[in-house]
Amino acid sequence: MWRRRITIDDKAITDGSGITLKQSLFPNFLVTILFFLWGFAYGLLDTLNSHFQDELNITAAQSSGLSAAYFGAYFLCPLTVSGWILRRFGFRVTFMTGLGVMTVGCLLFWPSGVKASFGGFCGSMFVVGAGLSTLETGADNFLAICGPPRYSEIRLNLAQGIQGVGSFVAPLLASRVFFANTVNTEAGLKNVQWVYLGVACFVALLIPLFYIAPMPEVTDADMGLQEQDISNTDAKPFSKQYNLFLGVWSEFCYTGAQVAVANYFINFAEQAGYSKSRSSDLLAIGQGLYTFMRFVSSGMITVGVKPRYILAVYLTLCFVFGVAAVTTTGPTSVAMLILVLCFESACFATIFTLALRGLGRHTKRGGSMLVAAISGGAAIPPMTGAVATATGNDFHKAMAIPTAFYVLAWAFPIYANTVSRDLLDGHRTTDVNVTEERNVLGKGGEVEMQAEGKSGTERVEDVAAP
Repeated sequence: MWRRRITIDDKAITDGSGITLKQSLFPNFLVTILFFLWGFAYGLLDTLNSHFQDELNITAAQSSGLSAAYFGAYFLCPLTVSGWILRRFGFRVTFMTGLGVMTVGCLLFWPSGVKASFGGFCGSMFVVGAGLSTLETGADNFLAICGPPRYSEIRLNLAQGIQGVGSFVAPLLASRVFFANTVNTEAGLKNVQWVYLGVACFVALLIPLFYIAPMPEVTDADMGLQEQDISNTDAKPFSKQYNLFLGVWSEFCYTGAQVAVANYFINFAEQAGYSKSRSSDLLAIGQGLYTFMRFVSSGMITVGVKPRYILAVYLTLCFVFGVAAVTTTGPTSVAMLILVLCFESACFATIFTLALRGLGRHTKRGGSMLVAAISGGAAIPPMTGAVATATGNDFHKAMAIPTAFYVLAWAFPIYANTVSRDLLDGHRTTDVNVTEERNVLGKGGEVEMQAEGKSGTERVEDVAAP
């Protein structure tokens, strides 16, 4: 299961799902580096949105084109090419492909800056989004399934915490380095060119690292076998995976609301009386709390708090503080919006991992759908920007849009805490892979083919690395 190969057979059992906690530490650490990358890119996007409004003289609705381009790639890639690469070629090739595409996207920022073309920046951001969505199609799935199932939410929340570090650092660098002391459009845009050139170089260096590093592959058959170990039954047909479908809906609504709040936070704070530089600092504080609460949430899950409870409470608080931000003014409203960022923290990772529970052989397909749901970031921010423009740049009124979507995202936690709670709790308490590795080797070094459509046995040399 650790061998480098061009293609994989998703119907072959490699025991990739039998990886223990100790075995999973290094590959999970390596993949977590990727989370910092797209956290940095996402955090930089929020600040760029605001500065482009000033430096290129565009409206709030037009500036949301950056988000639409970035997250639009999330709608297209995971359901098509990225998902296919993951199922056909495995995690290693998926990571390398995503890094390569992201490198190209970052390099495209240079000619866009030379021409001072907002359309060029949007196109570059789409290519970056295509690369990152490919990475996330692999990485979110990898962390959710690489290691003991009971720690799935903890692994992804910790990695998302590292992503939050990138989101925290990016706006600080943008306000204090990239756009600091720039008195004209050309100087500010040139700084953007250089930062993306640096990101491109760093990302390119990661490609050979992921080629040479040991990386387990987990097939659909492996996940089907793991589901049998946990629940003593096969996964339901894909068409009856209602837990997944509601998770996809909630992920779409939540992510769109989260992106809208972050995109227009600086505008919101400026309207409340803060300078642009101070507003960027306040966004960084919000992102810092967002990151901190992800680590706190991981600790809460570790000591026994059920993830479905955390999700329900956090989404409720996002709505409550969102309403408070809309209905108050001045520093109080900004403080309320910072609290929204704070409690957004664990929502994405918790929705993702809970929605994957019980999928078995459908896990990769379901994971691709959940990553595609991130495309909510392409739909809800433009709606928010349009409301702001229509109301004379009243960003307090515009924040009612993402606040409403927190309510719509409640569909999944309601289902998770009622209909599917036994399924979710069963995966949370299982001891599979916690203490010892599952051995699927039969007599004579053969592997029983338990995947759908396979029968008989196959030599282990044909399936897994020695």
